[in-house]
Amino acid sequence: MSYVRGEEKDGPGPAGPPKPECPFCRITPDPATSTDDNLVVVRGETCYVVLNLYPYNPGHLMVLPYRHVADYTDLDKDETIEVAVLTQQALATIRRVSQPHAFNVGLNLGGPAGGSLSAHLHQHVVPRWSGDANFMTVLSGTKVLPQLLEDTRELLADAWG
Repeated sequence: MSYVRGEEKDGPGPAGPPKPECPFCRITPDPATSTDDNLVVVRGETCYVVLNLYPYNPGHLMVLPYRHVADYTDLDKDETIEVAVLTQQALATIRRVSQPHAFNVGLNLGGPAGGSLSAHLHQHVVPRWSGDANFMTVLSGTKVLPQLLEDTRELLADAWG
């Protein structure tokens, strides 16, 4: 709710130094110095996979570089390869764990394209099931998810690779 209310601002983190305003940059390659990373599923050398805090469906992941870049063309060769490899692994892992009927995979580059956090590139991997859209979304703007994020994270992290 603090994110929705706009209360999350740059300020002291758990260890005292200022927290970056970008929530993705709070997650670093080193778990010892990382903050706000309790939804990280897997870490790579240049990129990582994290559950979406506001998922469209259970298992909605994002694959992104540690480095703060906005555009796909800003990725270096190693980041480009690792985003692709982690995306493939995400698809395989979600298939094993949740048996979705289909996926939406994609990037929203820039605010007008739907990117609410467009300053830090992230690729969405959204599992889909026939009939997964329901009246709650249409009538009340509310999405009912049958699983807690922490439970989803544990299932995917345990099944990864």
